[in-house]
Amino acid sequence: MKQLISYISAKINTKVTEWIPVSGGDISAAYKLKTQSADLFLKINSNANSLDMFREEALGLETISQALKVGVPSVLLVDQFESQAFLLLEYVLPKLANSLDFYQLGVHLAELHGITHSHFGFKSNNFIGSLTQNNEPHHQWIPFYVQNRLEPQLFLGRQLGLLDNKEIPTTDQLMMGLEQRKGYCKPALLHGDLWSGNYLISNNGQPYFIDPAIYFGHREVDLAMTRLFGGFGDAFYQAYYEIWPKEAGEDERVELYQLYYLLVHLNLFGNAYKPAVIRILRKYF
Repeated sequence: MKQLISYISAKINTKVTEWIPVSGGDISAAYKLKTQSADLFLKINSNANSLDMFREEALGLETISQALKVGVPSVLLVDQFESQAFLLLEYVLPKLANSLDFYQLGVHLAELHGITHSHFGFKSNNFIGSLTQNNEPHHQWIPFYVQNRLEPQLFLGRQLGLLDNKEIPTTDQLMMGLEQRKGYCKPALLHGDLWSGNYLISNNGQPYFIDPAIYFGHREVDLAMTRLFGGFGDAFYQAYYEIWPKEAGEDERVELYQLYYLLVHLNLFGNAYKPAVIRILRKYF
């Protein structure tokens, strides 16, 4: 670790005087770095694709920053030292969110979803956790969601021995189940992985998005993810729906969009997530 810190100090031309482990998620190790001028946030990963993973994370943060002008930590450095890839960011001192903070977070997400594009997808593939996320562009949402989101995770689950062939719907079944419940959507810039661990409220009340898995998709996908592990504060949804009113059928689509994230968790963390996956597959397909 000392050699890595020395390398970083030389790269940023500022001596790092202390490094403190912090909670940074399930995929990478995370540290708060102290320097004479500022605190910094460091993520480290030694997996084979970790440098690409951090490069795509940095691109996601920079894309959101360009869209909103505020609301993500500044990217300082993406690099590799020996076998360790790392991402160095501005450190955001967090506080517990109150209703006003959740309201502002809802406004920021609604503003992010106002950024649109001609296609669903993104200019590069990226990652959801440590798994590759295929962003090959599509003109239509449902083929994108089936071919780029559900099927890769379903097939990976089969490859890992977590799903049987008989448990996996055909492409036609997936398409039909989604078509029956589709709503109007145009490509919206998504955070892509918006659970409660992937936002911060700074001590001055500024909402920050972190750990994005961005692409242009149906904006309800982000809302579905916010509800998967307990939901955000009521003020968050109030603010969001004031800008993007709730559309017919959204409540039913929540589970269809949570399916992707449950499959990701199944493939990353194992069978604890299988009952939820199977329940949704049987219900809709």
